[in-house]
Formats: sequence, C-alpha cells, structure tokens
Amino acid sequence: MRFGDILGKSKVLNTAFLNEEVVGLSQESKTISNGEIFFNLCEDYENSLKYSKEALERGAKFVVSQIKLPIEKLCLASDIRECFGECCCNFYDNPSKKLKIIGITGTNGKTTCAHVISEILRFAGKKVATIGTMGIEFDGQTEDYSMTTPDVDVLQKSFSQMQKSGVEYVVMEVSAHAIAQKRIHGITFDVGVLTNITQDHLDYFGSMENYKNCKLSLFVPKTMKSAVICADDESGRELLRKITLPTISYGLENPADVFAVNINGDFSNTDFYCNVLDEIYNVNTNLIGGYNVLNTLAGLSVCVNLGIDLEKAVESLRYINPVEGRFNVIKFKDKNIVIDFAHTPDGLEKVLSVAKELCKGNLYCVFGCGGNRDKDKRHKMGTIAEKYCDYVCLTDDNPRFENSLDIIKDIEKGMKKSHFVEPDRKLAIEKMVNYAKKDDVLVIAGKGGEKYQIVGDKKLDYNDFDVIYKIIKNETEKSIKEKYGN
Repeated sequence: MRFGDILGKSKVLNTAFLNEEVVGLSQESKTISNGEIFFNLCEDYENSLKYSKEALERGAKFVVSQIKLPIEKLCLASDIRECFGECCCNFYDNPSKKLKIIGITGTNGKTTCAHVISEILRFAGKKVATIGTMGIEFDGQTEDYSMTTPDVDVLQKSFSQMQKSGVEYVVMEVSAHAIAQKRIHGITFDVGVLTNITQDHLDYFGSMENYKNCKLSLFVPKTMKSAVICADDESGRELLRKITLPTISYGLENPADVFAVNINGDFSNTDFYCNVLDEIYNVNTNLIGGYNVLNTLAGLSVCVNLGIDLEKAVESLRYINPVEGRFNVIKFKDKNIVIDFAHTPDGLEKVLSVAKELCKGNLYCVFGCGGNRDKDKRHKMGTIAEKYCDYVCLTDDNPRFENSLDIIKDIEKGMKKSHFVEPDRKLAIEKMVNYAKKDDVLVIAGKGGEKYQIVGDKKLDYNDFDVIYKIIKNETEKSIKEKYGN
C-alpha cells in the first residue's frame, strides 16, 4: 500500500514520499517498528524534533509533521491530526463503515449509558464491543487504555479486529478531548447520544462555551446518522432547537419523546413507568437514582433508532448491574456505603442528592479533587458536599504534582461548615466508616473503580473497594475472635 493511496482527502505539502510503501503507522517514537511511518502529533518545536529524531533512529521510514523540522526525511502536512486520522482509516480499510457504532458524549453518564446500551444489545442477541473508561472490550477480553476514547490509530486497529471477529455493534464513549483532537476522524456514528454538558476540563478548553461547542460539534450529518438527546440538559435543549438529524429526546423534567413517571426506589433497585413514543412499559432496574433512570431512558431511545425490540430491551433492564464504581452499594453493619466515580460538581450533586433522598440517618461523604486539573470546580464541589451532607471529609484524589493540602484549601473556599480533613485517603475512609452508625450512608466519591492513586509521576496501587473490603474483613475477624476466642 502506497503512502499516496492512504492519504485520502488529507493534504501534504511535498510529494517526495507518495510512492513509499506503508507497513505501519505510529505516533509513538519509543515503540515504533522498523519501516513504519512516524506521525509527529506534538504541538511544540522542541519535543517535535526530539521525538522525530528518536523515531528515525529506531527505524521509521520517514516523519509526517505539521511543524517544519531540520530533518531530511520529513513530509509536511497541512493538518497533522486530520492526516493521521485519514491515513489510519484507509490503512485499516475503513473498518468503522462495516460496523454499527453508537457514540455517547457528555460530561457525566457516558460509562453507565454505554453499559446499558451494550447490555441491551447483547440481550437481543447481538455481538457487541465496548470502548470507554473501562477499556476496550470484545470477545470476552478487556484491554485497559489510559484515555476514555483511544487515539485514532488504536481505534481503527481495534475496529478492524472487531469487524474480523464478527462484532456487529460498537458502543463507545466519546470524550471532548477526542473530538477536539480528531481521534474520531472517519467515523460516522449510527446513533449519537448527548447525556449532559456541565463543568469539567476547563484547564484544557479554557471556557464552558468552548467545551460545549466542542461536544455539540459532533451532532452534524457528517459524523452522525441519528441522535438521542437529553431534554433536561440546557445544552441538550439548545441542540434540540437546531439539530437537523433524525432525533429522539428523553428526560424527566422537560417535554420529551421518552420519559418516566412514578419513580420508586431504594438502595437495591428502581421501578418506574416509561413512555416511549406513547408506548407504556413498566421498568425495573438494579441501577439506582433518578440520573440512572435518565441513563436507562437514553438506552431505550437508542433501541428505537436501531430498531431493537423494546419488549426485550425492557426485560433486559432487570438483569443489568451497575458499572464498577458507579453508585455501587456495599451494606455493612446496618449502614450503606456508596462508591462512585463522581468527580465534577454536577456528578457529585447527582450522587449526593440520590443518597440524601434514600438515607434514613446521617449522610457522610469522603472526596477530593484531582491535581493539575480544572481548579475552578474545587470550591463548587465543596459547596455541594456540605449542602447535602451532615459530615464531610476532604482527602486526596490523584494529587499529581500539586500539594494535597493546597487542593483541599481550594475545596474549602466553597465551605462554611465544620468538616474533617485527612489527606491519606485510606485513613479518611476508615475514619468515616467508623463514625457512621446504623441507617447512615457514606458516599466515597471521585475514584470509583480506579486501581491507582497518582502522586507526582508515580501511579501507586490503590482502590476504594479494596479499602472497604479490608475494613469489613478486619471487623468480621474481630467479631469472630470476640465471640469464639482465638
């Protein structure tokens, strides 16, 4: 395959390499294989030169770059990310066009929404792959990946493998970073879902307007065949007013094509009646809280667009369990412990409001904020925590290169009531578990199912579930010894 053949519509400024044979594409200078083409995606000159030289030393055939560099084997591209995306699509023979792809974007709810949709499809007898926060999964295998939406080369290679293994549907989370960085170049989504747009990633996008516009740019005919949009979200309503795609709206608080009434639930399940385009269904699900009712409505709306039997879809909802780290409830000594990934103001408020509604005693919360990320959300999360909770403990959550106490001070700027501070997350959880009494609820927010804590440049082994299970194990052993002796 010639380089000129995989360029497609993208443009390069010099034609000397068009007849070169392509054996592989890479953006990783450290792992590039001999004879592959290196695509320099760096935006600064110094790193571009460093990584390009390293790639050539390791056997790269030539370098494609948007930045002019003093190296002989350089092919200049007018838009490097578009060029990389186009080349990856064509190199792998455009596998996404042979699959039905559902893309979910939004600040919160992407992972659970993707989980609900994929499980409904599996129950309907479809072969499904998923891509998102939990990794790349198909054929019973899961590959961890550091980003919600992988880079375009990983995506297209994965699509190719999925298509060859007989996958029919791919359900994937689409992050704002992936849209901005053109990682989803070449994909036309059969259905796109917008869950909500609330504050996050302002360290990257600079303003809510930029962040919102990035998300909404996905919902155009070039990248999508049909849409499912939450009418309860302000940006969703804005999109509903101007979208030109076939669209289904869903919601609880505003007029929508798909909505729910008579919602009842506890810490075990949720029951409600659902109106899907004037057809009524009784839904029972293990997912807890109003925001998960919305995720369920989104899943049923996608089924309408895909032509999936709704009776089967509703039946499948009885068997769908929560995603690891998304409002997972652990019962311990007559109290409920909730572990959730909530790490944004909106996400934390949704989780705490549900916990408060279901709580019969006091509500406790342990949370922190990530270091070297959007600082503006920290004080807002502090305000939200003390609004709903009787007791709040501030702790670490991936402090990275920031001082953990500085992060906590930023959170405290939004708080007026007394609260606990314990930077050691493990100790913070242990203290709050011990303080909580019968009928109390403890929400541990921010990390969900993450298996690490990032401190400086180190990724340390850590998991909220492991901390809780160790506490339960120790308490159980203690009770046995007290009752039966050694």
